[in-house]
Amino acid sequence: MSYQPRGLDIEPVASTQCPGSHMSSEYAKQLGAKLRAIRTQQGLSLHGVEEKSQGRWKAVVVGSYERGDRAVTVQRLAELADFYGVPVQELLPGTTPGGAAEPPPKLVLDLERLATVPVEKAGPLQRYAATIQSQRGDYNGKVLSIRQDDLRTLAVIYDQSPSVLTEQLISWGVLDADARRAVASHEES
Repeated sequence: MSYQPRGLDIEPVASTQCPGSHMSSEYAKQLGAKLRAIRTQQGLSLHGVEEKSQGRWKAVVVGSYERGDRAVTVQRLAELADFYGVPVQELLPGTTPGGAAEPPPKLVLDLERLATVPVEKAGPLQRYAATIQSQRGDYNGKVLSIRQDDLRTLAVIYDQSPSVLTEQLISWGVLDADARRAVASHEES
């Protein structure tokens, strides 16, 4: 039985010899940015990943994935997605609907402001936000990003259109005015 050191599934990305290597390098950087975003959203440092995984994921390796210095195999990416508790497609660049290059503006709820809105008005939103926090394990308590689908679901709960609900949430101070742009760009598509 031959010895294979861990990490043989990691290949350097940049190569000036190969046509299209710039694309590979750019793709690796985009993938790395998504990996970093997931890690930081979970409040983990690179060393925190190594500790939480009991050494399965070395800080130096995960860092090289995040910088785009090294490519990751599909198998290792799937294992990393499983470790973070996210679907693999969430880590892949260019997986937005319609292949849009730029993601739509984020919808970010101000949870501190939400707590000041009377329960009779904001009760359903407060419960929905608490459910999302529980599912994500995201308890920073200050802000919570939601998806367009979440806003559509909330609009059904409030018996309003997404744009009318957006205006209501902006007036409560729960959403930033930039949310108008996010909702308008989504309604156009």
